[in-house]
Amino acid sequence: MKEIKFEFYKTTKQLEAWNLLMDNKTKELFFGGGAGGGKSRLGCAWAILLCTEYQGIRGLIGRKKLKRLKETTLRTFFDVARDFGLVQGVDFIYNAQDGIITFTKTKSEIILMDLAHQPSDPDYDELGSLELTFAFVDEVPQITFKCWEVINSRIRYKLDEYGLIPKCLGTGNPSNNWAYSEFYKLHKEGKLPEDRAFVQALVHDNFFISEHYIKQLEKIKTVSTRERLLHGNWEYNDDPTLLMSYEDIMDLFTNIADESNVMYMSGDIARKGRDKMVLGIWRGLKLIKVIKIPYEIKKSTKKSADFIMKTARYYGVKFSNIVLDEDGIGGGVIDNIPNCKGFVNNSPAVLTAKQKLKKKKGEFFNNFGNLKTQCYFKLADLVEVGDIEIDEDAFESVDDKTALIEELSQIKQRDADKDGKVYTNKKEDIKSALGRSPDFSDMMMFRMLFIVKPKKKYNISSI
Repeated sequence: MKEIKFEFYKTTKQLEAWNLLMDNKTKELFFGGGAGGGKSRLGCAWAILLCTEYQGIRGLIGRKKLKRLKETTLRTFFDVARDFGLVQGVDFIYNAQDGIITFTKTKSEIILMDLAHQPSDPDYDELGSLELTFAFVDEVPQITFKCWEVINSRIRYKLDEYGLIPKCLGTGNPSNNWAYSEFYKLHKEGKLPEDRAFVQALVHDNFFISEHYIKQLEKIKTVSTRERLLHGNWEYNDDPTLLMSYEDIMDLFTNIADESNVMYMSGDIARKGRDKMVLGIWRGLKLIKVIKIPYEIKKSTKKSADFIMKTARYYGVKFSNIVLDEDGIGGGVIDNIPNCKGFVNNSPAVLTAKQKLKKKKGEFFNNFGNLKTQCYFKLADLVEVGDIEIDEDAFESVDDKTALIEELSQIKQRDADKDGKVYTNKKEDIKSALGRSPDFSDMMMFRMLFIVKPKKKYNISSI
């Protein structure tokens, strides 16, 4: 791609991102990480440049909600176009009904798209029919990882003709979801793939920004919002619906759980797809080992059961102290393990005698909608008071440890402002936010079954 410079690009961060957009290596770029860094202007300028330089290409500018895109990003587009001396109606035509901007000289066009996840189109088939030359997604953390993947897969139109490579620009503010794990975290650890880049731009990096805008950010009273938007802090979140705080989650690795000689195993069962089959070995409430069952084993129910039983014997776990996810194919594994406990996520919560009495009298109690919610709330309680410990050598890799931290940071109370039964957020919503299944956190949650539903003790009298 030949280098084209505009006087518009004057901030150091914009220049850094611009050079990445112009190179022949970077295919995915995240630019932003704070408010006021010139994110939307960069994306709009890049889109305009391409469409005025190349004949008959097709680009996408998208956002989770098209209405919001038209209220914000599109207005920025018009401002940037005006800065470049382009006149609407002369140099480009905006068809508001179809959501298409067409450049009159080159016949290149930009499609404005709503990228919200639609239950009627879970695989984004509507996007799959597109052929694009480039894509710019504003506020990319708001869309799902699958959507991002599909968009990238559609960038192929006229690339060979002009000697271009697929490029997708995403902009946005810090959030604790897939954008964090796929861009920020890998950038921080120096592990980003060669064709992917991250450039953080904060309000203080933009010396064109109004001082009043900066002062408004400084006046934000909500700490997490101020940390994210003003300081670009990706690891600060005090969402009131979150079950566990980031600080309490990090304390898991320094807590000291009460010593216990009773061994337990909890496991999240999956056979196909990207989901992992994860086993946790516990000494009391101390997670001492996390094991991922190899693919060649997990694809077989019988082999999975044999592996679990062999692992249980190695660590001294009684089969009656094993709990596995019974949903889906988990039931087949459990059937091959004597005395193993099955965990059914949507089964009723376990009520104590006192709770049953309160329910009968119509008094308030934590009316959990299902067993999964009850166990996640119990896990959150124990995490908050520091009763759970994770051994420093429990995980096979740092990536697995980080994955658990990310997953626990996504567990929330669903519809917290509504009365009625209490539920955690849906698994599909967590998967959309993370770009993967919460296998590690679910494994920890299953361990709580032995606390909310302890084994019955029987008094045996001698005859």
